[in-house]
Amino acid sequence: MDRMRVVGGKTLRGEVRASGAKNSALKMLFASLLAEGRHEFSNVPDLKDVDSSFALLESLNCKARREGDRVIIDVAAPGNFEAHYDLVRKMRASILCLGPLLAKYGQAQVSLPGGCAIGSRPINLHLEGMKALGAEIELKNGYVHASVPGGRLQGGQILFEFATVGGTENVMMAATLANGTTYIENAAKEPEIVDLANYLNKMGAKISGAGTSIIRVDGVKSLNASQHRVIPDRIEAGTLLLAGAIAGGDVTVTDCVPDDLDALLAKLREAGHEIHAGPNQVRIKSSGGARCVDITTAPHPGFPTDLQAQFMSLMCVSEGVSVISETVFENRFMHVTELLRLGADITPKTRVAVVRGKPGGLEGAPVMATDLRASACLVLAGLAARGETVVNRIYHLDRGYEKLENKLSSLGAAVERF
Repeated sequence: MDRMRVVGGKTLRGEVRASGAKNSALKMLFASLLAEGRHEFSNVPDLKDVDSSFALLESLNCKARREGDRVIIDVAAPGNFEAHYDLVRKMRASILCLGPLLAKYGQAQVSLPGGCAIGSRPINLHLEGMKALGAEIELKNGYVHASVPGGRLQGGQILFEFATVGGTENVMMAATLANGTTYIENAAKEPEIVDLANYLNKMGAKISGAGTSIIRVDGVKSLNASQHRVIPDRIEAGTLLLAGAIAGGDVTVTDCVPDDLDALLAKLREAGHEIHAGPNQVRIKSSGGARCVDITTAPHPGFPTDLQAQFMSLMCVSEGVSVISETVFENRFMHVTELLRLGADITPKTRVAVVRGKPGGLEGAPVMATDLRASACLVLAGLAARGETVVNRIYHLDRGYEKLENKLSSLGAAVERF
């Protein structure tokens, strides 16, 4: 099993490019099930989760191949409509094949999903949305058995109890081929949802309001395969900026969308880091003396929960005290115990962690990654720690970061996989 060795104390300088957005690419791959034919996507990151998506699509009679950052999906009618447990357990996003299969073929059997152990993340809102569109749902033997009487979903009005990203995406895809108009209220507003809606509209869907709290979908009779470039990954871009902050120096992240990083950039400025945002890049200059600030995670456009762990690493080596509140997932402080092994001073509660910053106070040690973002958090902490940090179980990292060690090394970090 691969591990990552990080030797701290290296100043980072230079430019590094953000890859395509994992959380956008995965949804588009499943959206391809809505239309038979040849779908082409560019700027697709080379990740374990993308490979898992290929495997699931191929089990549904699709053909998937990669040519650099370009992915081609040839979609044909499935021989079966089952997303098997052995495939779905590896990646929670697999549940997003439910909406397209129901909309296009009127049936689906999808295993209950797996993924990182950062919280329960129930799929009940996905299922309630499908029921509102006329689907019949039964949970049996660990699978969602779904069917559509009459073979075609019906437009409806869905009011989500809270803004669910996956639920919004699943219902939006399902509604594209429903009879009539669907309104999704209290919809999630993430940039990845806008990107998915843009691709669905290229396919011939009629979606308006993506990126706002109310999305309207006017159902159409059929969709066509198309082409699309995936947006940059705001979480990877944010992680690279935080690496620049925690290791000091002067780092520019290119091929990113600064507007998608507003919440993070505001907190970095508040902490005393120098930020310069251009049309498609962000530069961070950090020369020491940064201070702790408080953050509270929230759905977009709030502070992303997917950057909370990495930001906590920065607070561990900043001046003062930081209160970090996690409102999105109930179990997203598993990285705290590993940061303590490096010498961090953190008092965790159920949803709040108090971090007492210790500039220069971290020391290298062996640590273990517990989930995707915790992996990045520990690598970043290693950049600031004295001596050598070895991060175990980095297969989590490979689910969401494309060759992170190469990108950090290009900036001058002493990072290697072994």
